[in-house]
Amino acid sequence: MKRLVLLSLLCCTLYSHAQSSVNAHQAKVPQWITGTWTLVSVENSYPNGDKVYPYGAHPKGMLIFDVSGNYTLQIYKDERISVASGDKNKATPEENIALVQGSNAHFGKYAIDGPHQLITFLIAYASFPNWDSQIQKRSYSYRNNQLKYVVTNTTQGGQSVTAEVTWEHYYP
Repeated sequence: MKRLVLLSLLCCTLYSHAQSSVNAHQAKVPQWITGTWTLVSVENSYPNGDKVYPYGAHPKGMLIFDVSGNYTLQIYKDERISVASGDKNKATPEENIALVQGSNAHFGKYAIDGPHQLITFLIAYASFPNWDSQIQKRSYSYRNNQLKYVVTNTTQGGQSVTAEVTWEHYYP
């Protein structure tokens, strides 16, 4: 009987500790960030001052942050070509290039450092496999229902380019 009581107490203690850890994490997630965001723009800037919109003037995308620290993100070029064969496994080399260069997606965990205005993405998997299992910190600003962050380690492989990504909070 003593073992049963001790086991019950241990289970209750462990559950309580796990629940308080979850609640502590939820308290660290600012309310303004949670929910669904729609993509406004992706603007790449080069050291010579040139600006490029790699996903077009009106890119499509969605970013979701939940209260448990999970996120998912998808970005698509505004004008995409269809695969002529209707089968992505039979796409031509040109179609494959357009598919890869016209999209970016990743998911994982996130953390917000409000005092330093940093979002940390702990990327689990990405459409660009070089980002799998990476931790990326991005400075951000939040004004007028828009989240802007700066990507310094873009998918352009070593080129000196920064991307400013702008999202708007979506309210149905």
